[in-house]
Amino acid sequence: MTAFYLDDFRNALALAGLAIRKGDLVADGVLHRYQVEGDKAGSKNGWYVLHADAQPFGAFGSWKTGQSETWSPSTTEVMTEREREALAARIAAAKLARDTEQAAVHTSARKRAHDLWKKAQPADGGHAYLVKKGVPAYGLKLLRQQLVVPLRDVDGTLHSLQFIAADGRKTFLSGGRKRGCYHAIGRPAVALCICEGYATGATIYQATGNATAVAFDAGNLQPVAKALRQKFPRLTLVIAADNDTETPGNPGLTAARAAARAVGAVLAVPSFAEATHV
Repeated sequence: MTAFYLDDFRNALALAGLAIRKGDLVADGVLHRYQVEGDKAGSKNGWYVLHADAQPFGAFGSWKTGQSETWSPSTTEVMTEREREALAARIAAAKLARDTEQAAVHTSARKRAHDLWKKAQPADGGHAYLVKKGVPAYGLKLLRQQLVVPLRDVDGTLHSLQFIAADGRKTFLSGGRKRGCYHAIGRPAVALCICEGYATGATIYQATGNATAVAFDAGNLQPVAKALRQKFPRLTLVIAADNDTETPGNPGLTAARAAARAVGAVLAVPSFAEATHV
C-alpha cells in the first residue's frame, strides 16, 4: 500500500472524528483497537481493519459512539467481477471481525456496569441537576457526585450506564451497549411513552402518570420503540419528540416521527396536548 493510501485512510479517520496518532496504522487485514485522539489515556474506543495490497480496503469505527464506516481509496478504475467478489468478501470479513469484537466489548462493559451500579448509592432529589430540572430521582443512583442512569434491555438486563454531572454534562460507560436499551420509569398500564432524555421522561411521568422509557438520544428512539412494541404488542405507545427547531433538519422531531411510523405509535410534539396519530 502506498503512502498516499495510508494518508487517505488516516484522513478518513480524522474526518469521522476518530483521528489516530501518526505512525500507528497497521495494514494487515486484522482488527485493531486504538486510542482516539482526545479520549482519555489508556482507552481504546477506536477500531479499524485495513488491507494493504493491490486492492486497498478498510473499515473503522468507535465502540464509544457506535460509528461504523468503510473506506476505499478514490479511484476511477473499474473493478473486474473477481475484484468485486474479493471486495465483498473483505467487507463481510470486516463486519464479522467488528461484530465479534463488539460482543466482547459489550460483555466487558456489562460487567463494569454491574460492578459500578452495585457500588453506587440510591439518589434523592437533592442533586443539582434534578433540582434545576425540577424532577425526582426515579430509579437513579449516585456515584462520585454524578447521577447514574441504568440502560437495560426489555428483559431487564443491565448493559450500560449514563452519568449526569451537576452541570448537566452527560457521558456513557465506554463500550456499553445502548441500542435498544432504555431506562424505565413506572409500570405500563394505559400507555407507554418513549422520549430521549431522563429529565424529559421524569417530567412526562409526573404530568401524565404514564410509564415512560428513556431512550437517551434520537438515534435510539426507533430501536427502543421496536423492542417495546414486540414486548407490548397491544399497548398504546407514545413517542414524545424533542422539537429541535433551531437545529437544521430538526433531528429530534425527524427521528421521533420515524419511530412512531415504524411501530404505529402516537407522536407527541411538544406535549401530549398536541398528540396526533401518524
